Amino acid sequence: MFSKVGQIMLYVNDQDKALQFWTEKAGFHVVSEVNGEGMRWVEIAPEEGAETTIILHDKEFVAKMSPELNLGTPSLMFFTKDLDGLYADLASKQVTLGELVTIPGGRVFNFADDENNYFAVMERA
Repeated sequence: MFSKVGQIMLYVNDQDKALQFWTEKAGFHVVSEVNGEGMRWVEIAPEEGAETTIILHDKEFVAKMSPELNLGTPSLMFFTKDLDGLYADLASKQVTLGELVTIPGGRVFNFADDENNYFAVMERA
């Protein structure tokens, strides 16, 4: 049986640029990096000990290796305990942000990475 979501594959056009966005602007840290046999991937997480991590894969390389894969951006919802603080922090780093809105589940906003992939953040205690 499944026990948790372990890793999310994020296929990007420029791994270095994506890594810079996620670490310098979004505050993630590098868990591990693998290079070998022409392949590179970088595992990142929002905090130490996070159960779910994101793997940054080179979209072009993966398309050549597995042309049948859907390389679209997954729709991800992140959680934060301080939505206003995170919003202000990302705004100060010139991250593209949507409006703070209230939906039935709580307050939320969207943000875009440097490749214009959009993600959402919801306030959760």
